Amino acid sequence: MTATDLELGSTLQRPFEPRPDAALAARAAGVPVLDIVVPVYNEQAALADSVHRLHRYLRDAVPFPARITIADNASVDDTPRIAAELAAELTDVRVVRLAQKGRGRALRQVWLQSDAAVLAYMDVDLSTDLAALAPLVAPLISGHSDLAIGTRLGRGARVRRGPKREIISRCYNMILKSTLAAGFSDAQCGFKAIRADVAARLLPHVEDTGWFFDTELLVLAQRSGLRIAEVPVDWVDDPDSRVDIVATAAADLKGIARLLRGFATGAIPVQSIAAQLGSPRTSAAPGSLLRQAVRFAAVGVASTVVYVVLFTLMQQWAGPQPANFIALALTAIGNTAANRRFTFGVAGRAHLGRHHTEGLVVFGVALSITSGALWLLHLVVPAPHHVTELGVLVVANLIATALRFVLLRGWVFHPRRNSAEGIPR
Repeated sequence: MTATDLELGSTLQRPFEPRPDAALAARAAGVPVLDIVVPVYNEQAALADSVHRLHRYLRDAVPFPARITIADNASVDDTPRIAAELAAELTDVRVVRLAQKGRGRALRQVWLQSDAAVLAYMDVDLSTDLAALAPLVAPLISGHSDLAIGTRLGRGARVRRGPKREIISRCYNMILKSTLAAGFSDAQCGFKAIRADVAARLLPHVEDTGWFFDTELLVLAQRSGLRIAEVPVDWVDDPDSRVDIVATAAADLKGIARLLRGFATGAIPVQSIAAQLGSPRTSAAPGSLLRQAVRFAAVGVASTVVYVVLFTLMQQWAGPQPANFIALALTAIGNTAANRRFTFGVAGRAHLGRHHTEGLVVFGVALSITSGALWLLHLVVPAPHHVTELGVLVVANLIATALRFVLLRGWVFHPRRNSAEGIPR
């Protein structure tokens, strides 16, 4: 059990009764304790070496029966032949061939059909150090946790990857925290496990068949009161990754919007799911995103009006850039104070200094957006009219305001963070 697991567990209501020991149940039934799914699509170059390496690790380092399932997502290269040869050569290796692509589709089908007590998956490139496998599945086998994830963003993780992927990963998880109040730190690390009894109840409610599958599964688990263990991992980026980042990001944003609609309308019955799973804990739903968004918008409108007035008064004698800086700085301080109390319901003086310090960091991001917009305007139009300057800055300020909401909700005033620090609400 990790420190992160303890932290997550403390946010979900206690006490709760651990689930039965999965290893004992599996041995009694004569089935594998663990089934590791390796989803593949056109992986003829990496498949054989990765499966051999994983098979050796399971044979030498895992003290219970484990199986490898190669889930072939309709590959059109030599992957099916290689997979069949591996299954014939190695004990406890099998192949499941799917007619359609989709990592989520593959995981749902194989997991729901598996007879193992604990179900896991990892990417075929084995970017995650296999030494993290035992800590990943141990809390599931013991019955302490319901799901477990590897995290590249938690304390203790060691990651080697390019800055672009690092920024994208952190931004995506920030969006999840701000929109869905996600309590887990890394939604997309290809190293996860779930108890089979939990999967049987939870997976029928997961709609996505692609890359958003992981996020949807974790959000539903959290909202249903399930316990998610996090394991910091050593992770090395695969330079040959063929993930379409733009298409994946677009699909993820659509998935987030779908979940928000489902939770708002009650189309996703989290209380019913929790009851089916036999969890004595209530749904870990966050405060109303809609209510917070409306209040934040009201504060934003007021801040924008004050900003326009200040900028208009100062631009004649101070110039556009200094006027923009001063107006934005003053409104940012008032904006943070108003949102702290009015939007996010944080009362008292506890951590007031931290909130305003981080609010100034958010202000710096907003300043870079508005100043950048002004710089681009002067680059295109050397001597723009004051009204044009004002219009560009208002648009830029609205964009900065939307980003500020994401950062304030997902970072500065995140409910789990403030709850852990004992901040009154």
